[in-house]
Amino acid sequence: MARHTVLGQWHRRHGANPAEFAGYEMPLWYPAGARAEHLAVLTAVGVFDTSHMAVLTVSGPGAFGLLQRCHTRDLGVLLPPGDPPRCTYGVFLDARGHVVDDAVVYGLSPDRFLVVVNAGMGPRVAAHLAAHAPGPGAGIADLTDRLGKIDVQGPGAARVLEPLLADPDRAFQDLDYFRFRGHFDPTAPEAGQVRWHDGAPILLSRTGYTGEFGFELYVEAHRAPAIWADLVEAGEGRGLLPCGLAARDSLRTGAVLPLAHQDIGEWPFVRNPWTRVLPLGPGGTGYTKEFLGRAAIEAAVDAAWTLPFAGFDPRKVPSGASVHGGSGRELGTVLTCATDMGIDRVEGRIVSVASPNRPAGFTPRGLCCGFVRVGEPLPPGTRVELRHGRRSIPVEIVSDIRPDRTARVPIGAMRTRRSASSQEEPR
Repeated sequence: MARHTVLGQWHRRHGANPAEFAGYEMPLWYPAGARAEHLAVLTAVGVFDTSHMAVLTVSGPGAFGLLQRCHTRDLGVLLPPGDPPRCTYGVFLDARGHVVDDAVVYGLSPDRFLVVVNAGMGPRVAAHLAAHAPGPGAGIADLTDRLGKIDVQGPGAARVLEPLLADPDRAFQDLDYFRFRGHFDPTAPEAGQVRWHDGAPILLSRTGYTGEFGFELYVEAHRAPAIWADLVEAGEGRGLLPCGLAARDSLRTGAVLPLAHQDIGEWPFVRNPWTRVLPLGPGGTGYTKEFLGRAAIEAAVDAAWTLPFAGFDPRKVPSGASVHGGSGRELGTVLTCATDMGIDRVEGRIVSVASPNRPAGFTPRGLCCGFVRVGEPLPPGTRVELRHGRRSIPVEIVSDIRPDRTARVPIGAMRTRRSASSQEEPR
């Protein structure tokens, strides 16, 4: 039987279309539909229940050394934590250089870290870390289902959060991309804490899985329903929509973000758009640290290439469809194919509904996009065909997909930006 997040009752009461995902019953979309939800994140704000994600803590005198050995990013950037402290995205590899899972690691203190992995992956990642711990100096605890996690994404995210935080100016101060502030533990020291308007402690993270400006909120599980209700109420009149997994998938694809165990997985972690999460030295040569799987990926000279693509219309094919070159020769397979509903081509270039230079009256049809795994390098601009049964879709290998994404825009600029679907004026 599928599990439910702490927000499961709200989803059912509000007409969510459900599906089982990683052992949880999750909303695919709500009555507004996946297209409207996708566009809300690009032009206003969307909220996602991501409480199904698995969360671990790794603590003790050996915690840093264990994670530094097993996670691909150089976690020295997290220490000392500073204010606001940092988090970082990378992957856990096994000895073959294959992806166990991807993860965001938060440096709560020099000997305490929060590790956020995919739904259902808590036990596997915890076992992986325990198997590679050099000694008893690191304690690993699985907090899965003990936390609520809510993502607030889109250009209006800060404006929705402002009236709900006890001290928004302090919470948002210097909160750059991949920085966070606060803690979900009510016994944590008050210094650096972020509180909801009712005093509830939260961890407020400048991260997300959409490519757009926004935040992830971590709270005690029993507080999540009230916080979710506050967000939905505060978003009335600002274009806020609850969003399901369908919009989450199409948004992350257009933002060139991988889905673990689909776009990265049981093959060496090389020749893909995400190798920047490896601890590369200056100029992208050499590594700055030893890490599990390094020898295997250095030896993977015959590995395939994973490349992004964008189509010319909204049509798509399922994962596993074949990829063919101009001569009809089969080149590989499709890993992900989704439709980013916020983009279209204008005079040969891809334009987003949120692009500042979009034509007047621009209404995108959407473009299929995603990732292929092929046996040879294909430079950007190469045309290939995706084939599934009788369907054949021409697409183009690209270096990027949805332009003008806002994830890295300074928070000060986003606090004063007016949402495209909102009638409110900047303060």
